[in-house]
Order: sequence, then C-alpha cells, then structure tokens
Amino acid sequence: MASVDVLEKPWRRIRSFVYRPGRLTPAQQKALDVHLPRYAFDPHAPWPLDQAMIMEIGFGNGQALVSMAQAQPDAHVIGVEVHPPGVGRLLNALADEEIHNVSVAMRDAVDVLEQEIPEHGLDEVRIYFPDPWPKKRHHKRRLIQPEFVALLASRIKEGGRLHLATDWMPYAEWMEEVMGQAPEFKREKEATHIRPDTHFQRRGERKGHSIVDMIYQRQAVV
Repeated sequence: MASVDVLEKPWRRIRSFVYRPGRLTPAQQKALDVHLPRYAFDPHAPWPLDQAMIMEIGFGNGQALVSMAQAQPDAHVIGVEVHPPGVGRLLNALADEEIHNVSVAMRDAVDVLEQEIPEHGLDEVRIYFPDPWPKKRHHKRRLIQPEFVALLASRIKEGGRLHLATDWMPYAEWMEEVMGQAPEFKREKEATHIRPDTHFQRRGERKGHSIVDMIYQRQAVV
C-alpha cells in the first residue's frame, strides 16, 4: 500500500502535469491555429444547467475522449491537456468528426478546477493513466493526493463520479489508500462505466501490466 508518511506531510501544491515538449506535425500546428479558438473552453460562458458536464484530465491523444463524447452526445466534455501534440490530434479529430459537445482547456487542471469550474458543477471527472512517478522520491508529484481529491470533491456534484485508471499496481494501491481517506467518495463495487482502450493502456498491456479501473461516487457528507 502507499506510504502513509508521504500522505501525512503538508501538501506541496502539485501541477497536474510535467511539461514535456513534443514535436508538432504541420497538421497539429494547423489544428492549434485554426481549431483551438473554436473549441477552447470559455470559463466566462454561462454554466450549462441542462446537460451533464464531464471533465477528462490529461486526455493524451484524445482517442478515448472522442469515443466517449460520441457515445454521450447529450453531455458536454471538457478535455484538459497541456501537451500541444495531443491537443492538436484531438482538435483534428473533433473537426473531422464534426463533434460539437467537447471543449478544450490547454492549461493546468488544478488551475482550471480552482478558478474556472463552479462548486458541484461537474457530473463526472475522468483521470486515465496519469503519470505514476514510480520512484519513491517522486511520489509527491503524483496527481492523486488528499488535497487534490478534496478539490475534486468540491467540484463534483452529489451522486457524481470520479473514474480513475492506471496500469501501475503500486499507484493503484496509492490511489486506493488516498481515496479511502476521503469521506466524500465511496467506491463502486464494480467498474460499470464503459471505457475505450487508450494508447497508454495498450502500452502498459504490452509490458504485461494489469489494468485497474476504480470508480467512486460522490457522497453527501453530513
């Protein structure tokens, strides 16, 4: 299980990512120039009250996000990702498939949650295959930390869901321990949500890693 001494230390404010610049193809750069203004998440727009609001943090190349957005046309999906090549690929897919229920926030998810999402405004948050930071000295950089989970709890409405997935068993154990300390969330006995395969999942499976999905429901806390 996760080392509790790490969890008990004062929270060092984390970022939801580590910036690793990648090479942009001409098509990806064009997507950022042409399509990002169209799909950019606008925090100043009126918050929709008549449709489910879903956030995926760290969508990678966007394959899973596109598939799930198409499967839920009545929901709106906010994709949060900072790496330009992945954002470019997603934007091209959204434009090619004429998908209109997705917006993109190309900035740190912690900032987006703190500053741009209303309290209890989200029906679901999805975090698939975040960086596991396997070395012990790097565990403090892991996204799933008690304070971050508390932030998520403040943004997910009662009855909403938090869906976590990882292919790194020590991180799965860490997640389970952190979530076990959060009274706002109760784990569902079965991962009933359908989630398409992702690039990171397939890479983990090629390495022989087991895939763990954990779904938690936001509880009312008295």
